[in-house]
Amino acid sequence: MTAKVAVVGAGGQAQSCSLYNAAVAQRPITTTEDQSATFIELFFDLVFVYAVTQTVSLLHEDLSWAGVGHAVVVFWLVWWAWTQYTWALNSADTTHPAVDAVMLVATAIAFLMAVTIPDAFGDAGGWFAATYIAVRVVGLGLYGRVAWEDVAKRSAVRRFAVLSLGGLAAVAAGGVVGGEARAWWWAAAVLLDVAAAVGAGAAEGWDIRPEHFGERHGLFVIIALGESLIVAAAGLTGAERTAQTVAVAILAVATTGGLWWSYFVSAKPALDHALPQRSGADRSTLARDVYSIWHFPLVFGVVLLAVAIEEAVTHPHEALPVGGSLALAGGVVLFVGSAAAALRQSGYSLSGRRLVILAVVAAGVWVTHGAAVTWSLLVVALGLLLLGAVERPSPEARG
Repeated sequence: MTAKVAVVGAGGQAQSCSLYNAAVAQRPITTTEDQSATFIELFFDLVFVYAVTQTVSLLHEDLSWAGVGHAVVVFWLVWWAWTQYTWALNSADTTHPAVDAVMLVATAIAFLMAVTIPDAFGDAGGWFAATYIAVRVVGLGLYGRVAWEDVAKRSAVRRFAVLSLGGLAAVAAGGVVGGEARAWWWAAAVLLDVAAAVGAGAAEGWDIRPEHFGERHGLFVIIALGESLIVAAAGLTGAERTAQTVAVAILAVATTGGLWWSYFVSAKPALDHALPQRSGADRSTLARDVYSIWHFPLVFGVVLLAVAIEEAVTHPHEALPVGGSLALAGGVVLFVGSAAAALRQSGYSLSGRRLVILAVVAAGVWVTHGAAVTWSLLVVALGLLLLGAVERPSPEARG
């Protein structure tokens, strides 16, 4: 009798579980509520931690103007793939099983794309192009499904998808050809992507959820900043502990912390306050300009900084080479300057103090170029410390 009750109980539990799964599968794939980042989104982002690392490796192997150009082009494509999913998931129910399944597929494809980044301009160009196009197409399909029930959103997504075909075709062409022709084709893809964003970004119907949108981009900035610390840690692991190596480690962490402070304490609260104040096409245009466009050079600034830190921890007792000094100064200028441009785009006044400090830091890095690397890192760390001391988020942003 007891065994029979247990069987019935187990059967009832299985039936309840089945009914629950059916109810979950049948619920809408979209949500009307703003939401926080979910586990599937964070899992997806882990691949882009690897993609940032791979971009740093690509640039460190060829720290020339051509190498910087190659890194910019490849990282834009990586960034554009990521940001497309951020737009698509902004109004999706990211706990829906169908969304989870598509995102797992996208994560696998994005991983294969990231693997090929260091040799994207060599033998792996075709593989990079194929996986990039695949992850973009999956993302566009997901976006179309999320927008299907909303006529205005469906029209906006269709317009973006059609305009995106030019960039995808240019990436495919670049994957077939070799040499510098590949770089030119992929540079054309970057321009076509921007044109697609401009052409479709002002359409009605995007329905941006500000809290989720700002959080997702903030998490990507964290990913990039974490890469700088990973690079420093990897270079110092197993290295001889000298006063110079310890000083480089401390200053590398201080510089990364200074960038974190300049963004998450000074800039991000104001940006997060500005987006909810807009509505309709005005909100989607601001989201496109501030986050999808201006955050790209901001994050690439961290890639440059990571390259400079990698050079510093590899040769802690020497001066930075010219390329390393330019990467160090350029990384800080891009990060802080892009945040300033994003704030200006959001309606805030441009900070003269920020610009003056940036100019002094860049000049200081160049003046100390021939000295030990610790002096250049010290200039940057002190400059960012000063920047954090003189800048505060506006009262309305804090409120």
